[in-house]
Amino acid sequence: MKHGGTASGAIERVVIVGGGTAGWMAAAALGAYLAGTGTRITLIESSEIGTIGVGEATIPTIRRFYASLGMTDAEVMRACEATAKLGIRFVDWTPGTSFVHPFGRFGQDLRGIDFHHYWQRARKAGRAAPLEEYSLGAMLAREGHASVPLPNPPSQLSVFDWALHFDASRFAAHMRAYAERAGVARIDARIADVALHGETGFIEAVTLDSGERVAGDLFVDCSGFRGLLIGEALGIPYRDWSHWLLCDGAFAVQSERVGEPPSCTTVTARTAGWQWRIPLRSREGNGIVFSSDFQSDDDARAELLANVPGAPTMEPRRLRFTPGRREAAWARNCVALGLASGFLEPLESTSIALIETGIERLKQLFPDKGFDPAVIAEYNSQSAEEMERVRDFILLHYRLSPREGAFWQACRDMTLPDSLAAKLELWRARGAFLRYRWEMFSSASWLAIYGGFEHLPERLDPGVAAVDADELAQGLEQMRAAIARTVADTPTHSEFLATVDGAAAEPMRTPA
Repeated sequence: MKHGGTASGAIERVVIVGGGTAGWMAAAALGAYLAGTGTRITLIESSEIGTIGVGEATIPTIRRFYASLGMTDAEVMRACEATAKLGIRFVDWTPGTSFVHPFGRFGQDLRGIDFHHYWQRARKAGRAAPLEEYSLGAMLAREGHASVPLPNPPSQLSVFDWALHFDASRFAAHMRAYAERAGVARIDARIADVALHGETGFIEAVTLDSGERVAGDLFVDCSGFRGLLIGEALGIPYRDWSHWLLCDGAFAVQSERVGEPPSCTTVTARTAGWQWRIPLRSREGNGIVFSSDFQSDDDARAELLANVPGAPTMEPRRLRFTPGRREAAWARNCVALGLASGFLEPLESTSIALIETGIERLKQLFPDKGFDPAVIAEYNSQSAEEMERVRDFILLHYRLSPREGAFWQACRDMTLPDSLAAKLELWRARGAFLRYRWEMFSSASWLAIYGGFEHLPERLDPGVAAVDADELAQGLEQMRAAIARTVADTPTHSEFLATVDGAAAEPMRTPA
């Protein structure tokens, strides 16, 4: 739905502060959403200020985001050095083992009972393969293959999804080109001052280092960790979650690509955190996320470089962060997106997804000049709950890892948030999933982590006892074999990328 003209009270001027991925995604999406309404959108960024990109991996929602702008997978992949991502492979989170968290389902349900109850019954009897062997997405990722899912999958065994690894700076540039074609104006400048209304405390305008004053009705803060508007100008405090998420820094480095690119992100547990490996077309992105309370900068940097497969092409870049979120992502006439609204380590590639959902939420709750408190309250409630749900999912990995060492022991010893503790208790008691509002990750994702760590419940659905043990084992083997045959018939990742490159190029579309 689009707004009908600039009637009295309608937002006429949107000012986005900060570019990068968050700023230009917001500019592109709002440019399309507000096309034809007369609303003017201005983005202010300084080419002197670098952007922070702690990860270049996404989840499948990114494809729906750019598809809503009329962009094809092939177009975005070519523009952004992108490769396919079918999930995340976790290495050594249980020492000497690995498992895949795929974008897809596991097995086939039976008699209204979730597949995992049957699998766990057979697993306890030693008559089932590892959980991921019943997931097409997981096995494609493990074998380094890639494909586009069938539009009408014949069974649950055929269901999977995919995302992208890409160069975030190129993606931001692609979003910028779209936004500017849609009429978004860009100003290259630093902001020297933020003017607030004397009575309401709303932002009236920002003053640039050139002395120019840019006024607006709605301001979108994409200024990164600094939170120039939401934090510095409006004073919205930051809720620190570092007592739960112990990692507070990272080193990032690019390297030469080595061998066939995997069709998944690889995250490997290390001394006081974890290391990522993200394959792009012509290079790889690598980094280590660690806790400065348990590892020095020098040791973390050395551990990263000792485990980078290809030759580094740059000096590792040090990043510092505080996990957590703003007390309010929307305050008065300012909405914070991206790092300005909060930060969670990119273990599950959620940074860009949280930008997407923030933009979508803003569109759904787009205000008028009255800025009704009910709209703002609902936006903030949804944003807070979603961040807490993602936080809990990340915490789950640390809680279940049996790795030795002071850092890993501290992760297991901490008191968990009540929301996560309740989920773990229900899983233990009945193998059931507790679903809250605004969950980014489905029950299948939680199952992938539980199964990957062999964290099985004490009791299962009693209905599984109705199936003969031999029949169950045979059925599981048939599922596993069917998936293995499908994977064997699927192109390698490189072959899939060649198909993408061969797709007919389509011109970038802009809103009517």
